[in-house]
Amino acid sequence: MADVNNNSRKKIRSTVFRALKATVKSVLVYLIYYIIWMFLAPISEYVPSLQQMIENFVIIYISLMIIGDLTSGTIFQYFVSVSKSLFVIAYLILSLKGGIFGITFQNVNLTVDLRLFLTIAILLSLLGLSKSLLQTINFLNEKAEPMHV
Repeated sequence: MADVNNNSRKKIRSTVFRALKATVKSVLVYLIYYIIWMFLAPISEYVPSLQQMIENFVIIYISLMIIGDLTSGTIFQYFVSVSKSLFVIAYLILSLKGGIFGITFQNVNLTVDLRLFLTIAILLSLLGLSKSLLQTINFLNEKAEPMHV
């Protein structure tokens, strides 16, 4: 009876610690976003959907980060990590419209080619995706191996 009570206390402590860790990380990421946004705010006057685009990304990324922290120690942690990497890749491609931006400002057409930036960002996200996949394989391999005493 004492072991069951002690085991449940460990699980509760572990869950509370993971929730606290997720909360602290999400607050830090949001503060970083808020600080960076203070510098990007003047640009949002020229690009009307910039603020909404960045806020949507931050909200979804923080949500995936929280879910990943809450599921740490399970196989679902790696599924969320893979999902996060795929989300970053897809969001970059969709929001940057393939890497070419066109802005019209007072009879002046400005076209910005961001394909090099997009390529570098996608390659870095693919590196994170491969890391997540290798961690998943390692996790499953450790679970499948018998314990040697």
